[in-house]
Amino acid sequence: MPDHVHALLEGLTDQSDFRRCAKMAKQRSGAAYALTSETPLWQKGYYEHVLRDQEDSKEIAFYIIANPVRAGLVQSPDEYPFSGSDAWSIRELMEWVTKK
Repeated sequence: MPDHVHALLEGLTDQSDFRRCAKMAKQRSGAAYALTSETPLWQKGYYEHVLRDQEDSKEIAFYIIANPVRAGLVQSPDEYPFSGSDAWSIRELMEWVTKK
């Protein structure tokens, strides 16, 4: 999205630290951006939502990849060049949601 980021992250160990991950991601990307721009990349803070046991991460992932479609940027989620997942392909998510 041109003005915000959606990310679905999963901590894989008891030592996983979301706050540290978010801080490092914002610092590193902000520093790289600062090399080409005089304006800040990130606003202060962020919004996070911790998934509950009854929430399905695939549904959340589909919501994220469908966001550029809802915003009118593309016709289909697989057309948006900045979407991706280490766990599922966009096509898998689309197929899973349409089977429900």
